[in-house]
Amino acid sequence: MKHHLQKTTHERLITLFSFAVVLVASLGATTWSNALYILTGVEDAAIVLDGSQEAPDLGSRMVYTSSGRSGYDVTLSSGQQVLIERDGETLSTRCKTETISQLLDRMGITLSPLEMVAVDLSGEEIVLSVSEDVTYYDQVSEPASFETVRVANPDLLEGTENVVQEGADGVRTSIYEVVWSNGQQISRQFVEELDSTAVDQIIEYGTAKPQPEMGSDLGKPVDIKKNADGSGTLRFADGSTLNFSGAKTMTATAYTAGHGGADYTTATGTFVQVGTVAVDKNVIPLGTRMFIVTNDGIVYGMAVAEDTGVRGNVIDLYYGTYRECIEFGRRSCTVYILE
Repeated sequence: MKHHLQKTTHERLITLFSFAVVLVASLGATTWSNALYILTGVEDAAIVLDGSQEAPDLGSRMVYTSSGRSGYDVTLSSGQQVLIERDGETLSTRCKTETISQLLDRMGITLSPLEMVAVDLSGEEIVLSVSEDVTYYDQVSEPASFETVRVANPDLLEGTENVVQEGADGVRTSIYEVVWSNGQQISRQFVEELDSTAVDQIIEYGTAKPQPEMGSDLGKPVDIKKNADGSGTLRFADGSTLNFSGAKTMTATAYTAGHGGADYTTATGTFVQVGTVAVDKNVIPLGTRMFIVTNDGIVYGMAVAEDTGVRGNVIDLYYGTYRECIEFGRRSCTVYILE
């Protein structure tokens, strides 16, 4: 027959602050019981009286524990109402100033070698439950290691991690389900954590794809996602993406250094290279990053507005040779303004 000191989670948490005692069999009419006592609800933690410690002072609960050469016993105060439960039957009596061993003997109860007695003092009546197995719930304070929490950050590049908050070990209040059988503890399982002073370590990790640099050969976008506000995302065959804040339809021309008065340095002081674009700074501000594709499929790619010399809705694309400029000529294009 099994006995559970608490039946539900709600009852369990309430009864944690009550008190229970468990004795193994071999109780008799002797002065001392060769018994094992398990006290729960004493300062919220279980105490096992196995002879390795002194009996605690529980006089404020009208219960007195004492030890002798044969072990411990529990003395109940006179006049207390006692219910004894065994094999589905309940006996009621009013105790004298006597030990539990003496009470059971007076009631004609002889324990089998496998039985224990659970003493529940949580209610107005003392309940003695005679059983082969006892389950109770133990609330303890114990060291708690900090946990590591990983949080995705779309603004960090893939492979990048930042420690946002350092972790710190602490103390936690935990509930364990403890099962005793035949005078031996056979299991102790964690049920839940009520609170903890440990501080989580928080690590941010990047999910952003690397942004292609100027001159990267990305090819034509395989997918263009546009939002209602004109922004969107370009996705390429290699999986990389570019976010843009807007797109403009413009006329593109081409130039190279040493022809038509073009110099080797730009209006912003940089050296010209493929990816340098001359703009009307009133239309496109200097320093703007762009991705440029002509309407007939030529991909100029990544570019930066670094030079001037054109007016209006026109951009001048730098090429390395005069021949490339002639071949390009004048074309309509879409200019994606990158974020």
